[in-house]
Amino acid sequence: MATVAILGAGAWGTAVAIHLAERAAAKPAVTLWTRDEGQARAIAAARVNARYLPGIALPSSLVITSDLRAAARADLLVAATPVAALPGLVQELVAHRAGAPLVWLSKGFVAAPALPAGVGLAHQVITPLWPAPVGIVSGPTFAEEVARGLPAALTVAATGRLSAALGGKRETLMGLAGLGDLVLTCTGDLSRNRRVGLALAQGKRLPAILAELGHVAEGVTAAIAARALAAHHGVEMPICEIVYRVLYEDLPARVAVEELLRREPRSERQ
Repeated sequence: MATVAILGAGAWGTAVAIHLAERAAAKPAVTLWTRDEGQARAIAAARVNARYLPGIALPSSLVITSDLRAAARADLLVAATPVAALPGLVQELVAHRAGAPLVWLSKGFVAAPALPAGVGLAHQVITPLWPAPVGIVSGPTFAEEVARGLPAALTVAATGRLSAALGGKRETLMGLAGLGDLVLTCTGDLSRNRRVGLALAQGKRLPAILAELGHVAEGVTAAIAARALAAHHGVEMPICEIVYRVLYEDLPARVAVEELLRREPRSERQ
């Protein structure tokens, strides 16, 4: 019987755990791991993740645990932590001698001191550490919609099969994991990145916005990494630069838009 461990009990990890547990041929086959022992007990007792996915019942077959060593023995590991926490989680799994295929659900950049820019994509850091195949799951989806069984579309990129595409292709960027995800995060009312942007446009300060949000908005830290990578590779990214200034230099959103509109038109391929 194949077993799956979802590592991270935030909204997205819980939603994926619900989806897989409801469709598992044999039960129990799916485990949801959270680092917080108190949270694990609360979720197991209430059969709902009241903090991150309130109002959606967990399948009775879904196992909840805070024991990473036990979770690491699953046949498939699915990391659902924020991307910044992903390398640390992988190091813990390696210490527990985990060796199953690993996929992760988070997107964005991670600190990578060994790389020239000091930051990189998660697979650049994790692949050399992991003894088994790795993959990335991405696409235009919201956790609540997946948990409720609504239609959703995702893309999986993995080593052994799509390694030639790890350098990135325009076709990939225009697909579900690229443009599809971007459109969703910019327009969907469930998007945390969108909520941060709307609050900034209202003149609120970033620390207050994040405190009120109570969840991780990946774009806030991704803006730092994207700016560093652009500078390292000599690529001009005016929107990325403006977003960084709005987030971290208190540039008013209205002024940011005006600055972008004042730029001289040029080819985007330069």
